[in-house]
Amino acid sequence: MTELCHEGAALREACERVRREGGRVALVPTMGALHAGHLSLARAAREQGADFIALSVFVNPLQFGEGEDLGRYPRTLESDLEACRELGVDLVFAPAREAMYPDGFQTEVRVTGLTQPLEGEHRPGHFDGVTTVVAKLFAKTGRCHAYFGRKDFQQWRVVERMARDLELPVEVVGMPIVREADGLALSSRNRHLSESERERALGISRGLRRVHDAWASGARDAAQLTALVRREVEPTSDKIDYVALRSPETLEPAGDTIDAGVLLIAAHVGQTRLIDNLWLGVDARP
Repeated sequence: MTELCHEGAALREACERVRREGGRVALVPTMGALHAGHLSLARAAREQGADFIALSVFVNPLQFGEGEDLGRYPRTLESDLEACRELGVDLVFAPAREAMYPDGFQTEVRVTGLTQPLEGEHRPGHFDGVTTVVAKLFAKTGRCHAYFGRKDFQQWRVVERMARDLELPVEVVGMPIVREADGLALSSRNRHLSESERERALGISRGLRRVHDAWASGARDAAQLTALVRREVEPTSDKIDYVALRSPETLEPAGDTIDAGVLLIAAHVGQTRLIDNLWLGVDARP
């Protein structure tokens, strides 16, 4: 039976009770509108030995900038709960905004360095909102394994760095991207795409597929690999924020000739901003 709670104290007590009994806690932070990618994180947590899975549903206003899609972001708590019940999630934590950020809230958690390129350039302040809310979730949950999807590759690395630097009792686990059969990376924002926009969005995964195949054939030239992506994405998107080949650990530019890298994309199709990536030599073919 999946328990629903709205207060941090209830989440904390449930997790502490499990640990007192010798159990292992897993946390899956989400903004709701759950899809198979989110659910794969909870499934992986169970397969990797979690005795208790807490999944949070909170559309965090701090990580949305001016003009972004906070108002459009889908909110589907009832169907999210049903999906969690079917999967066997133990607790869904769905706080109100006032519970997370009560009157007088003044604290911000900030990671420097990793947050500056890519998403940081195009969404100023975004990661400050992410790290602040995730730090609060970690504080409420306590010692645990926290599961994040690698579609938000930079976010995963930022949260991992925050937990390490602050010596939080949390192991941050990054899990592979889950895709539709045609290659489109699963995202709660995909539901905003019209049929024609969704077709155009496939240019992203086609570009990544070309890079995967070129890498498998021995291509190591960074300019050549990024050009393969742009050849597919430029004709099908309305705006490209970045196509960048970076170090998987530091997110610094990978260099002209590479032996490891992650290729990251952010592009707009209609009014929907999509991100995707391919960790070369690690990820399956999109």
